[in-house]
Amino acid sequence: MKTFERCFLAANRWALILLLAAMSVIIFTNVVMRYVTHDSLEWAEEVSRHMMIWLTFLGAGPVLRYGGHIAVENLQDALPRAGAIAIRATVAALLFAFFCFMVWYGWLYMQRTMFQLTAVTQIPFAYIYSAMLIGGVLLIVHFAFIVRGYVLDRRFACDEHFDANASASL
Repeated sequence: MKTFERCFLAANRWALILLLAAMSVIIFTNVVMRYVTHDSLEWAEEVSRHMMIWLTFLGAGPVLRYGGHIAVENLQDALPRAGAIAIRATVAALLFAFFCFMVWYGWLYMQRTMFQLTAVTQIPFAYIYSAMLIGGVLLIVHFAFIVRGYVLDRRFACDEHFDANASASL
C-alpha cells in the first residue's frame, strides 16, 4: 500500500508540475509574441484558463493531504480528547460526503456539456468539467490515506517537500 501511495502522490505531483510548466510556457510565449510580432496566439488565454482549472482541482488533494487548507480549530482545541476526536470524525465524514458530491456533480456536468464546445479550441466543455470529477476522486484517495491520523491525532502527512506544521508557524 505504501508503494501505491508513493506512486500515486508522485503521479499527482508530476501532473501538477507538467501542467504548470506548460501553462507558463504558453503564457510566456504569448506575451513575447504580442510584443515582438504584434500578434498573439488566439488560443493561449482559453487554454491557460482551462489548465488553471485543472491545476486547481488536481492540486486540492495534495494540499489536503498536508493540511494546507484553511481550517478553524478553536472548538476542537477547547474540547477534551474524546470530544476533539468526535469533531474531527464528523468533519472527516462531511468532507468525504462533499468529495462524493463533487464527483457526482462533475459527472453530471460532463454529461450535460459533452456537446457544448469552447469558443476558440472547439473542444467539448465536458473535458474541462471532468477536472471536477477527477479532482473529487483524487481528494477521496488522498484523504483516505491520512484520515485515520487526522481523526485520532490531528496529524497530516509530512515529507521532505512539505510540512504543514512547520509552514503554519511562519
